[in-house]
Amino acid sequence: MNEQKLWQSALNEIELQLSKANFITWFKNTYIASKKGGVVHVAVPNAFSREWLENKYNKYIFKALRDKDGNIKEIKYIIENKKPVAQTAVSEYKQEEVEETQLQFEELQIDKETNLNPKYTFESFVVGPSNELAHAAAVSVSKKPGLMYNPLFIYGGVGLGKTHLLQAVGNKFASKDKSVVYLTSERFTSEFISAIQHQGIEGFKDKYRKINVLIIDDIQFIAGKEQTQEEFFHTFNALHEQNKQVILSSDRPPKAIPTLEERLRSRFEGGMLVDIGYPDYETRVAILKTKIKNKNVSLEEDVINYIATSVQRNIRELEGALNLIIASSKLNNNEMDLERAKKILSHLTHKPQKPITYKKIVQTVSNFYEIKEKELLGKNRKREIVVPRQVAMFLMRKEMKSSYPFIGERFGGKDHTTVIHACEKIEKEMRENNDREEELDFIKQQLYSD
Repeated sequence: MNEQKLWQSALNEIELQLSKANFITWFKNTYIASKKGGVVHVAVPNAFSREWLENKYNKYIFKALRDKDGNIKEIKYIIENKKPVAQTAVSEYKQEEVEETQLQFEELQIDKETNLNPKYTFESFVVGPSNELAHAAAVSVSKKPGLMYNPLFIYGGVGLGKTHLLQAVGNKFASKDKSVVYLTSERFTSEFISAIQHQGIEGFKDKYRKINVLIIDDIQFIAGKEQTQEEFFHTFNALHEQNKQVILSSDRPPKAIPTLEERLRSRFEGGMLVDIGYPDYETRVAILKTKIKNKNVSLEEDVINYIATSVQRNIRELEGALNLIIASSKLNNNEMDLERAKKILSHLTHKPQKPITYKKIVQTVSNFYEIKEKELLGKNRKREIVVPRQVAMFLMRKEMKSSYPFIGERFGGKDHTTVIHACEKIEKEMRENNDREEELDFIKQQLYSD
């Protein structure tokens, strides 16, 4: 399959999962510029489109391309204004239809100064047992910025509503005419690098130290970037000393972020730490009904219940499944019943779980703790290596049901008593230490993810 046909085929699949306005806006004038060695370069018309595709739709794009070509390992986005060789499915829409749908597309209303999307509000956030503490803390901060919880640090898995909550706080401040900026840690880093390159560091400092509220999403990606951490540390201190509010999110608590400077970790832990867990069934149903109401459509109760049962761990995927059902119903001009819904979502319910292997555990644990696999399997007795090794042994025992001698063999021929000690130690730490339990939960999420 050539590049043009590959991209066309991928677009056809992506289109089914997004609204028409969304699809047209972000995928118009995109194409595959090159494909070599498992790396696909997707051409986009501008930097804003590149950032949006990387942050919002990379998962859809990667899956669609991998479904067509299993050798694809990575996607990179490049800015290229050349016309593609042939028209794509996106460009087949009439221009007036594009303009009409763009006007209806809420995400285009993002404020250029604050980076906030007005659709994210407290009113549209569905509260349940998994997120009520985080929601309560966010509401408190919105009422008394810089005084109640500073910083507010919200953590939890992918697609559980952290971004919604962060932006809801930001929008509340913006409505009170308080200067607020929301951005990802990656964007903070790229702006900092650009400031260094163009001798604009003073302007960069002034921009982020004069605002009332700074909101950073996915702060974990700042780890390992020494200069960025240094600058963020001083920015944080400058804001904190003036009782200006800082709000952060991460996929894990501060203690579980490898290569994060200790002084930053202590700053983060000095405020309010709250986590967002997986939504229970009732919350998932409530979320679906809220979104259905906002989309001004109707679905049978049994279809809603089926979607809530099929997607249990990710609110974004929950909305994706709902969009798929709605799109299919509109395309075929028919009422959606339970049997049709089951067929459409069969890829979710009948997706076989990949077997967990010894290699997968070693790779996942090594990536999490940012150490080399050969160090994990070797004889290094440093604590920063020993603990991850014990975690890997524990996971092999619990997730693979491997015997103690088998595990010992895989870790350089260690005696089975060493493995028993490692498993018992980690099990004890999980009972006594919430941080260790959270680490293991996160590693298991990565272990079973695609």
